[in-house]
Amino acid sequence: MHPVIVLLLIAAWAAVMWLGFLYVFPVLFAATLVVAGIAALGLYCLHACRALAPSTLEGPSPVAEPKIAYRHYLLGQVWRDWWTISSTVVPQVYRTASGVIIRLTRLLLGGLWGFFVFPVWLALCAGIVAAAVPAAGFVVALTVLYGVAAAAGLVVWLLCVLVLAAVERVVMMYGRILQTCPHPFCYERIGLPEYECPGCGARHRRLVPGSGGAFRHVCRCGARLPTTVPLGRFRLAAYCPHCGGRLPERIGRVRVEPLPFVGGPAAGKTTFMVLGIRALHTRARAVHGRLAFVEQRHAQAYAGAIHEFQRGGRLAKTGPELPLATMVDVELPGRARRILYLFDPAGEHYTGATEVESLRYLDHGEALLFVLDPFALPQLRRALTGDERKFVDQAAVSSEEDPADTLQRVLNELRSRPDQGRQKRVAVIVTKTDLLTRTEIGRCLAEDGDLRAWLDRVGLGNTVRTLDQVAGQVRYFASGLATDPEQVADLLGWVTGLTVAGSGNGDGPAVDAQSELPGTAPLRAPWPVRGRGSSRVPVGYTVGRWAVLAGLSVLTVASVTGAVVAAADRLPF
Repeated sequence: MHPVIVLLLIAAWAAVMWLGFLYVFPVLFAATLVVAGIAALGLYCLHACRALAPSTLEGPSPVAEPKIAYRHYLLGQVWRDWWTISSTVVPQVYRTASGVIIRLTRLLLGGLWGFFVFPVWLALCAGIVAAAVPAAGFVVALTVLYGVAAAAGLVVWLLCVLVLAAVERVVMMYGRILQTCPHPFCYERIGLPEYECPGCGARHRRLVPGSGGAFRHVCRCGARLPTTVPLGRFRLAAYCPHCGGRLPERIGRVRVEPLPFVGGPAAGKTTFMVLGIRALHTRARAVHGRLAFVEQRHAQAYAGAIHEFQRGGRLAKTGPELPLATMVDVELPGRARRILYLFDPAGEHYTGATEVESLRYLDHGEALLFVLDPFALPQLRRALTGDERKFVDQAAVSSEEDPADTLQRVLNELRSRPDQGRQKRVAVIVTKTDLLTRTEIGRCLAEDGDLRAWLDRVGLGNTVRTLDQVAGQVRYFASGLATDPEQVADLLGWVTGLTVAGSGNGDGPAVDAQSELPGTAPLRAPWPVRGRGSSRVPVGYTVGRWAVLAGLSVLTVASVTGAVVAAADRLPF
């Protein structure tokens, strides 16, 4: 080729390169940078919408179905969503950019014209490669967005958890809420019961403000469950976490009052317990309160006992097994509310130290009733005449266990408690006084009515003085089948803390044999089953994902606007 033509071609190529790099390259590079960046952002937003928009468990970022309850969105799933988006978008952006560069290289540099369109190829390829910088910045910014959103949400969540936990703690302390198990071979103190989901029956062991949520936990079936008693947790079925036994309906909302009836065999514990329930029920009706049994079997047993009293018979002897507490839910006007655990074991459980040790409910109470059969006192039996002994044996079965020995075994067991067995209130009930006052040694009791002094005279002086040391308050009560129910109600109201004035003089509403039988009507409305179903994610997950999408949208708009402005500033005009 002639040298002149070569020089002209070289001059033309140099002119094209000069024009290309001076005018075409800046414009095309900036335009490519903006388009490639916007394309990368668009791809990121597309995958983000695909991952975050679904409200079902399935999807690009699936939500694992929990064994019991979902964890809070910000404690795990938010980062799994972020990783799903990032691990999907970054490789796809890299593959797309590499493929475009390869195709541009083949197209623009595949022939002789490549010498003249080199600035175009370089501008396009450089713009695509340079777009990785703002794209990486966008990914970093999105990660920061995730972190800020998660941190802010966790701060709010933590504050709610602390406030709700503190409120429940204050409520429990103010109401002196005690929770214990009433079931045999357990009798454990309960910090937090297990709660049953009304939707699927799953047992939730930690239904408190925490990792599952502050106000609500979401069960695996989708039901939303309250986390504190003030929010309605007491409306769920509760179970003992130690033995799995069913607990009273209002457990955790009102105080459980364990009330042991202490006494030897045939001391009259069951009779006095039935009389006490009847008196409390009459008192509750008189002041427009209510009393109900927790267990249907206890309501039936009480109805049978009342029927037996009416026909003049005797109650059957208590069985030898450890007792399930007779649970009575009492609510009187004002703040007088209690769930009474009435423990009435067979007297044989008090005849030996090993038997007393099995009565673990003694570890929790702050009051007890010492039921004393006066005809079991050795000194009193020796003082009875032959006719009096025959009369007493025909009228009632007397205990063979010395009451002093019975009480001493119980006090020895109570001393193993951290408080050395201190009791706030102890009621000493002398039973069968309707028979006692018909004996010579009991007539003086009917005359002066000083039961404590009378017990001292018949050989229980040491026992009386021991009770004064163990208990903050001690009351003595003479009981018989004809005892005024108002007096029985006053005694039980005092020993259980249900100190609400009744009718006073016994002029409350009259009751017949049927209306005085308490029922087992529920005392609270059950918790409704509400939720999104087991196939959809909890509301908290949806709210969290849409919040992230909103932040992503704002960040995208800001990034695109910034890129366009920056590109416009670099254009040569």
